[in-house]
Amino acid sequence: MYPRNLEAGQVIDGFMLVEALAPGGMANFWRVRRLGDDLPMIMKIPLLRRGEDPLTIVGFEVEQMILARLTGPHVPKFVAAGDFERPYIVMEFIAGRPVRTFLEKTPLPAGEVAEIGAKIAFALHDLHRQHVIHLDLKPSNVILRDNGKPELGEGKLGEAVLIDFGLSRHAQLPDLVAEEFDDPVGTGPYIAPEQVRRDRGDPRSDIFALGVVLYFLATGERPFGEPQRAAEWRRRLWRDPYPPRHRNENVPPWLQEIILRCLAVDPAERYATAAQLAFDLQHPDQVPLTARATRRERDGPVTVAMRWLAARRQGPLPRRSVAGLLARAPIIMAAIDLAPEGESLRGALLIAVRRLLETEPGARLACVNAMRISRITLDSGVDAQGRNLHLQRLIALKHWARTLPAAADRITYHVIEATDPADALVDYARNNRIDHVVMGARGASPLRRLLGSVSAKVVAEAPCTVTVVRTRESVSKVAT
Repeated sequence: MYPRNLEAGQVIDGFMLVEALAPGGMANFWRVRRLGDDLPMIMKIPLLRRGEDPLTIVGFEVEQMILARLTGPHVPKFVAAGDFERPYIVMEFIAGRPVRTFLEKTPLPAGEVAEIGAKIAFALHDLHRQHVIHLDLKPSNVILRDNGKPELGEGKLGEAVLIDFGLSRHAQLPDLVAEEFDDPVGTGPYIAPEQVRRDRGDPRSDIFALGVVLYFLATGERPFGEPQRAAEWRRRLWRDPYPPRHRNENVPPWLQEIILRCLAVDPAERYATAAQLAFDLQHPDQVPLTARATRRERDGPVTVAMRWLAARRQGPLPRRSVAGLLARAPIIMAAIDLAPEGESLRGALLIAVRRLLETEPGARLACVNAMRISRITLDSGVDAQGRNLHLQRLIALKHWARTLPAAADRITYHVIEATDPADALVDYARNNRIDHVVMGARGASPLRRLLGSVSAKVVAEAPCTVTVVRTRESVSKVAT
């Protein structure tokens, strides 16, 4: 089946070709429809003609194998696939805007860069949780869905959808790309240093690629240019890029801090998970700044020489588990009740969180307090002494967490104003991909039994593990 012989109206295995779309480098695309199926669909037809790159053949096999196993809003829904005699993949057609279209307007404002980056990071985290590493993340392989919500306005961006899994790696399936090719495989400007060494098992490679995308959106330039050969790719094992502020002085320090952390040569110095990256992009005021946040020049010759020597001495790559890497770097949320009568419960909660952090040294902790506001009356933002209530609660959260066994750059503090604290906590957990919520539960009372407790609602609705802490006093109240 040759793409040049296809025409509108032709039927292939029950799919009618409707409209030819812009071709890609390794495939042609058609809008298709199937009788009785309302799902908008696209057919991807790989170029498997004589003389084509053998990577096209392997990529077709890899993509149909992986895409069929993926679910969720961040990937196209798999519909059907042909064989090598009639090769094609039919999947959901994603109506939206490819991220590459934003490149025409770069550099973008920092807020827009962060919004796009957070959406891509969430999509990557969802992919990684399904044991898949993309390994070819770039602007043309990400589509932001049409939000479908006119009330949000045309400027609001929808969820990110990842496409093109021809170079991807599924941790529970054979890695056909590694088996077939001895040289590193990827797209030159975006390939991570460890991929240059043929390590295809680290999800932090996708975080590096996303750092390249963020750099491009923020400065209008790629951090490593456009190298075409593997020999040129090896330079990123020791040579860091110019900081974004060297190219665009309007890049704020918090965004440069995030980007340069993503682009660290050593994967261990990057964000441990894409969810942690998304968290920082959504909370720029909480990003801990280091010396790299304001620097304008690259690393000096001594540092570069040490990296070069280290690259020459590197031995066999360690075996990694995608699930294991994610499990060692959860985002934990401590929901803290700051009411005066809750002192003993806060003490019990502190003990529980301390024990959890001791067993999860790579965890990120978000200390959260939900401040109830009235639905009807206009609440005052200050206390009787004229002090800002929001600020006072942030101070109280930091005081509560001061003895926890975690570095300062792994703890953030958040006060949420809401009419319903339980809904606010659940939304926070969902929007920030929290892995584990730890919260206290007060003793029972007639009113609480009638209306339902905050902890009970969070347990019922939070999309993650929830640990509820009680004191002996609260338990005895429940018993009576």
